[in-house]
Amino acid sequence: MRIPAGDARRAVFAPLDDGAMRSEAVVRRLGSAIALGIIVDGEQLPAELQLAASLNVSTVTLRDALSDLRARGLVATRRGRGGGSFVVASQEALTELSRGRLRELGSTDLRELGDVRAAVSGAAARLAAERASDSEVERLRETLARLAAAEDGTEQRRIEGRWFIDVAAAAQSVRLTREEIELQFELGQLLWGTERTPAELAAAVAAHERVVAAIAAREADEARARTEEQIAAVTARLIGVHVRLTRQGHRRADHAGSYPEAAGS
Repeated sequence: MRIPAGDARRAVFAPLDDGAMRSEAVVRRLGSAIALGIIVDGEQLPAELQLAASLNVSTVTLRDALSDLRARGLVATRRGRGGGSFVVASQEALTELSRGRLRELGSTDLRELGDVRAAVSGAAARLAAERASDSEVERLRETLARLAAAEDGTEQRRIEGRWFIDVAAAAQSVRLTREEIELQFELGQLLWGTERTPAELAAAVAAHERVVAAIAAREADEARARTEEQIAAVTARLIGVHVRLTRQGHRRADHAGSYPEAAGS
């Protein structure tokens, strides 16, 4: 079973869960879709009434979210005939969105996200080892070859996100694949503000290759264990970035507090 790329796009515009902070949820959903390249630079978003209905939010909430995205430099609005809201895939804006989200989330939030990822992605890898066709295994290898050759950090993040989605697709489970897509939305935004050295990228590719080798060998427990190891490492890295950003914020606040006259300037 092949999960079409259209499923990822449908997930972008699927209704949001009920709850508070709906405007912020729209910003996170669209910001993550831009980060993952599911909606691309220059693409026109659906009309406001249509987009609000798709996301199950009010037009007021949607307009607040679009205003926030414009202020962040991720959306541009054009008036008149042919106008509308258009995506601006600004790396600087996406990095700042990622760092802001990492500051907001606590270490416990990030650890729990890692727990959910381990459950979903680990199960997908295990089932892929039992169900994947030879062509699906080959597609996973081709994706890793593209990841290893990618020099741009943006491209690396997008290819790696797609790799996890493809593993879930190889598990031949529509629900698992959709859960993985949702996780990649959240993770894609968080990882944007983190960078890897060439050695770290090579190590990540090698870890992915071990998962593919286990899938190809039909070693279900091994595929799951290697996937869970990767996710634990990424979770630890995100917590480390969160701690560093939080400490930097505290140092800036302490510095500003030492010079009260600067705060009012």
